Amino acid sequence: MTNDQDDWGALSRLPGNPMMWILIWSELVIFGVSFIGFAVAYILHPDVFIQSQNSLNRLYGGLNTMVLITSGLCAALAVTARQRNRIILMRLWLGGSVLLGIIFLWVKSLEYTEKFSEGIGLDTNIFYTLYFLLTGFHAFHVIFGIIILIIVGWKDSLETLEIGTTFWHMIDLIWIILFPLVYLLR
Repeated sequence: MTNDQDDWGALSRLPGNPMMWILIWSELVIFGVSFIGFAVAYILHPDVFIQSQNSLNRLYGGLNTMVLITSGLCAALAVTARQRNRIILMRLWLGGSVLLGIIFLWVKSLEYTEKFSEGIGLDTNIFYTLYFLLTGFHAFHVIFGIIILIIVGWKDSLETLEIGTTFWHMIDLIWIILFPLVYLLR
C-alpha cells in the first residue's frame, strides 16, 4: 500500500476490503458466543434439550447441510472460473450458489412451518427459544449472503468475488457447527 492510512497491517494482505474481514470475524465471534450460551443452557436444562432435539426434523437439517456445502463448492468454482477469466462460467457457478441458498431458505421455512403447525414457537421452552434465534439469525445471514453473491457476480472483479465468497463460506462454516450442535449432540 502506498498510503499509510490504507495500511491495515495483516488485513491488508487479505483479498477485498479489510472492513469485510472485520465483519466476518465479528460475526464469527457473535455466533461463537451464541454457541457457548446454547451449550450452557443445555447443561442447565438437559431434559428439555434432549426432548426438544428429538422433535426436530433431522432430515431437513441434514438436507440443508448438504445444500450449503454444495453451495460453497459452487462459490469456490466461481472464483476458479474468474481466475481463468471465464466470466460466464463464474456467473453460472455463482447462480448455482444463489439458487442453493434459496433452497436452503425454502427448506428452513418448511421446517419452521412444521414446528409452528405443531404449536411450537419461540416461547415453547428454552431450547426452542435458542433454536429459533440461532437458526433464524443464520437464515438472515443466508439472505444477506445471497445479496452479496448477486452483487459480486454483477461487479466483475476478482477481489470483490473473493471477499464475497469468503463471506458465503463463513455462512457455511457457521451452519456446519450449528447443525450438529442443535440437531445431533446430546
